[in-house]
Amino acid sequence: MGIWKNGRVEIIPNELGNRITPSWVAFDAETKERLIGEAAKNQSSINPLNTVFDSKRLIGRKFTDPTVQSDLKLLPFKITDRDTKPNIFIPVTNKNYYPEEISSMVLTKMKQIAEDFLGEEVKNAVVTVPA
Repeated sequence: MGIWKNGRVEIIPNELGNRITPSWVAFDAETKERLIGEAAKNQSSINPLNTVFDSKRLIGRKFTDPTVQSDLKLLPFKITDRDTKPNIFIPVTNKNYYPEEISSMVLTKMKQIAEDFLGEEVKNAVVTVPA
């Protein structure tokens, strides 16, 4: 994330001081806590079925899309068919999430980080998508 300040973009560091936050979301079985970013990525090896990454690849696709079907074989978490759309099943919550919901969790976390950094509510933002 960045903010336009003094005629240039200043990158906002996350809670660990890093300028890049991974788009990972995990659900902890013991604490029932939702982890986002580096915390989710760091515990992924011990909690693979409840840790989601690369979910943006699924946005806008049908469950039957060849890319989705290929991803089913590679991703450790379960992807199910819900109304012809891919859904991510998280065992610890016993719930299905659309990929857009996972992405929303990451964006909500990014907004929180920006507000903590700025000391004020963020009401306007531009979300860019890499090529």
